Amino acid sequence: MKILPTRAASVSRQGLCTALLVASLTAAVGVSPAHNTADADDPAKDPKNPQGLPHGTPNLTLPDLRPKGPAGLPGARGEGKDDAKDAATGIPATALDAYRKAAQRAAADMPNCHMPWELIAGIGNVETHHGTYQGTRMTSDGTTDKPILGPPLNGNGFALVKDTDGGVLDGDKVYDKAVGPTQFLPSTWALYGADGNGDGKKDPNNIYDAALGTAKYLCAGGKDMNSAADLDKAILSYNPSRDYVNAVTSWMRAYKEGNVPSLPDLPGTPSGNTPPGDRTPTAPQTPGTSKPVPPSKPTPPSKPTPSSPSPSPSKPTPPPNGGNDKPGGGDNKPVPPAPASRLERVGESRVWEAYAGEAFKEQARVVARDKSGKPVADARVRFEIGGEAGAEAAFADGSTTITVSTAKDGTATAPRVVAGLKGGKVTLTATVVGRDIPAVGWAGMVKVRAAKQIVVVDSSKLKAERNSAFPDRIQFKVLGEDGKDVIGAVVTVSVTKTDGETVPKEGGPYFKGTDGKPVRIVKAGTTDKDGVLTLPKLLADDKAGAYMLRLETADGKVETVHLTVVATQTQTPPTTPPATPTPPAPKPTA
Repeated sequence: MKILPTRAASVSRQGLCTALLVASLTAAVGVSPAHNTADADDPAKDPKNPQGLPHGTPNLTLPDLRPKGPAGLPGARGEGKDDAKDAATGIPATALDAYRKAAQRAAADMPNCHMPWELIAGIGNVETHHGTYQGTRMTSDGTTDKPILGPPLNGNGFALVKDTDGGVLDGDKVYDKAVGPTQFLPSTWALYGADGNGDGKKDPNNIYDAALGTAKYLCAGGKDMNSAADLDKAILSYNPSRDYVNAVTSWMRAYKEGNVPSLPDLPGTPSGNTPPGDRTPTAPQTPGTSKPVPPSKPTPPSKPTPSSPSPSPSKPTPPPNGGNDKPGGGDNKPVPPAPASRLERVGESRVWEAYAGEAFKEQARVVARDKSGKPVADARVRFEIGGEAGAEAAFADGSTTITVSTAKDGTATAPRVVAGLKGGKVTLTATVVGRDIPAVGWAGMVKVRAAKQIVVVDSSKLKAERNSAFPDRIQFKVLGEDGKDVIGAVVTVSVTKTDGETVPKEGGPYFKGTDGKPVRIVKAGTTDKDGVLTLPKLLADDKAGAYMLRLETADGKVETVHLTVVATQTQTPPTTPPATPTPPAPKPTA
């Protein structure tokens, strides 16, 4: 998953020209055949894993070395108050959606991995700047309009990896190349490729598929991203470079700080380098070059149409499957949609409910009928999830739209819906593709469990010296009935005096507000999929003493913990030596 010539930015936040942290990886010697590692095995332990050998030059620019620029324009130059943190940490909307859905799918399929979407985003940024490398854009379904290919792995500056896929994915029948937004090698994609958008294909050039494949690869072997050792091992299996690990984790932390604007996509147009169907190059590449050999031109028909700017066949090529996604359509006439005239909901008409992060027990089910009331088979029913902002939900594969064909009895059942990580209302609607008939819908409510207990994850972080920061970022875990994790709990945090109620007007520990000024009451956000809340950075001023940290959930659960700010410990030598004791006077003799 490594690529390509280095992209560089060179302006620091102080406006000085700063050399970027870019490392050139040395070549590995020897042939690396396709690895036969099963999904359950750990690629980090496979010395022949070609994905973990040097096969490109990643972009190792760190978040705080990004140039200044107007918000929403990553890397744009400019001075003034529009400091580019928003721009630097912004992610194109389609890529951001893909990362989040991949993590949600990973949470359902590999719950012990604890995969954060911010880690996938860090990989995507360092590898190809979220699939936008060298002006590449994405079509509406998240597929790049031209393949992003790494250099041929011919042993010249990178690893030697001979062809494993016949050039199907990378267009090279001699050597392998890394492919797509997260730079998979063909042999790795064969094992960890995924269908992240539910279209029935596994395409490394699609950001949804690539993001889910990245999650699967990083989690392989039972690794847990909550473990620092496993996290380190997972990233090193992607690229054997400490600088690479530092870059990925720096971006991951920047995204976890919460300032991640969704940047507008620049929609792409499929190029001549992206053939239809699988959208992967098929023409072989010349060894030693990263440019694909142009495909041969089609032979024009004997009688081209005079009015056409270029020759075209006398009969137009029909759209795939007759233009309506229905099997058949071998002739040029579109196959009409099934004659459904109404759609009926099956089951009780009641509001669905689920706790945040858990699946709804109910599954949406409908029946399509014709005008006479008979069930219609093979009607294509589209199920789509919507809802309030923040109250996200998705099908088990992470998608929000899926199409299902009705069975012989006219019924179609949607996959199970998984609630997002925040409370609120969600909706599910069903429509018949190609028929203008009323939709049917379901109303769902994502609830948050009642908080029964709030515990600090590491109490050693509750002590700091004056004019310093408390160690790392303090974390709390919110638990409900029977010790279950409370996902989506909204928590307000206050710094108070020792009574646990009074907020100091001046002095004492503080958080930094959006304007950079000290604040002591903050909306700290919501608990994550593990019921954990990570507070903003807590700082100490020059006031030493005892304080309290007060946490209150939206449902009224309150917990307080002690904070201590101590003076810097110094050893001062005594100014005068201790007095020498006077010996006792001798006793008189008789």
